[in-house]
Amino acid sequence: MAKPCLGYLSFAVLLLVVLTLSVAEAADSAIHDTFLKCFAENTKIASAELTKIVFAQNNPSFATVLYNLARNKRYRTPLTSKPVLIVTPLKESHIQGAVLCAKTANVHIRTRSGGHDYEGVSYASKESFILLDMFNLREVTVDVKNEVAVVQAGATLGEVYYRIWEKSKVHGFPAGVCPTVGAGGHISGAGYGSMVRKYGLTIDNLVDAKIVDAKGNLLDKKGMGEDLFWAIRGGGGGSFCVIVSFTIKLVPVPEKVTVFRVEKTLETKVSAADLLVQWQKVAPTTDNRLFMRVLLQLANSEVQKGKLTGQASIVALFLGGADEVVSLMGKEFPLLGLTKENCSEVSWIQSVLWWNNGKSLENGDKPEILLNRNLNASSFMKRKSDYVEKAISKEGLETIFKTMIELKSIGLVFNPYGGKMDEISPDATPFPRRKGTLFKIQYSVSWDDPSPTAAQEFTGAAKQLHSVMTPYVSSNPRGAYLNYRDFDIGINNFGQNSFEEGKSYGTKFFGKNFDRLVNIKTKVDPDNFFRNEQSIPVRPSGE
Repeated sequence: MAKPCLGYLSFAVLLLVVLTLSVAEAADSAIHDTFLKCFAENTKIASAELTKIVFAQNNPSFATVLYNLARNKRYRTPLTSKPVLIVTPLKESHIQGAVLCAKTANVHIRTRSGGHDYEGVSYASKESFILLDMFNLREVTVDVKNEVAVVQAGATLGEVYYRIWEKSKVHGFPAGVCPTVGAGGHISGAGYGSMVRKYGLTIDNLVDAKIVDAKGNLLDKKGMGEDLFWAIRGGGGGSFCVIVSFTIKLVPVPEKVTVFRVEKTLETKVSAADLLVQWQKVAPTTDNRLFMRVLLQLANSEVQKGKLTGQASIVALFLGGADEVVSLMGKEFPLLGLTKENCSEVSWIQSVLWWNNGKSLENGDKPEILLNRNLNASSFMKRKSDYVEKAISKEGLETIFKTMIELKSIGLVFNPYGGKMDEISPDATPFPRRKGTLFKIQYSVSWDDPSPTAAQEFTGAAKQLHSVMTPYVSSNPRGAYLNYRDFDIGINNFGQNSFEEGKSYGTKFFGKNFDRLVNIKTKVDPDNFFRNEQSIPVRPSGE
């Protein structure tokens, strides 16, 4: 049989690509025209103002707006699908108009508050979509008298902390340690931080919320009802609605708190493995004012030059004085060897700066740096997660370090629970991992090389360590954390098997709470307008 002409094949492939792109462009153009006409009519906005809110792909500012908050470089390449339009609302009616007009144009919406979603679900999609970027809606209104604050979804955690500090030196909020994370996604996904053992998760400190639902209605807690308010406290807002704002409960903090960092390697007199054996007994059970995170990393060996060794760093916040925590650790955690020289007594806002940058105290950083959104700051990254319910043996810890040394590229973060987390029922919110969980694990790998080979190597390292960890973590199902998006555990293609695909990752995120989330989703968004690769699926008709 004669071989087909390669030149003809190349031309045919090229023609197919051109035709495909032409069809896509025509479809996008139709969406663009339909949406703009509808949006102008619904919001009564003038044409001159429209160009400041809606950005088409041919707008010179489109790429800047898209990439300013695209934090993962894996999803900001020339091959990454881009939104048909970007809408940057200035007020609530713009969000309502965007939802209604996206439905009119038969295109779905992705909502972005800070862009820290690790799989880029808020700004990348295989489907045609409109990006609703909330960065203009960033107001934080603090009411110290009633100990609450209203936080718009586009505010960063740094802005939240700063605005609280402006009004009170003895109040804070228990959320994440990275100041550029957006409030909308972080809070609705059950965000946590260094006060989790004292005050629980973000969702455990919510008073009210304002949302726009799939019908374009602007609703508060009373209007949306208890079920939907329950769902957006840990189930992720992106599956149900657009989060406009949260009313959060401020928590009391001392005028002075204590921070410290202690490091051990596998080669020190008290080895990193021995330290972690004792840490697992103490960190989840000690005074709930103390949060001791562990960073597992690699360090240069001082015994074998040119070799790597494992290192465990205890990074901690104590809501009290240095003398008290040193005394406490001397009794409960003697292997830590904590001394007052290891400790720094600072204000709560200074501890926020310290968590973001360990050298902030030396540098004399001011709280105003929390207002810096660090636009266009990104790196290639992959994150994964796990939960530990039974302490890992010394042999297991040594196996983990051995694997890390072999892989050379990946680190782990252990975040202890206990305290307030033990006091809240696993079905009080969609977040199920409460009593019985010792700590949560984050797998972290980042790289600079943009090549596909590098991406395969580094993401492969994360998968390999995740596999090695199987005997030591939760099972049936193996748990995962929604805010650490990870497509390896399953994605939804929205076909005939959408429900089963959703169940595959949904039970990992939410355990027994998954079914209730599905029921709520089916009721409030039966057309599955609000969706992403790991959103809550709609229950199949007839069930």
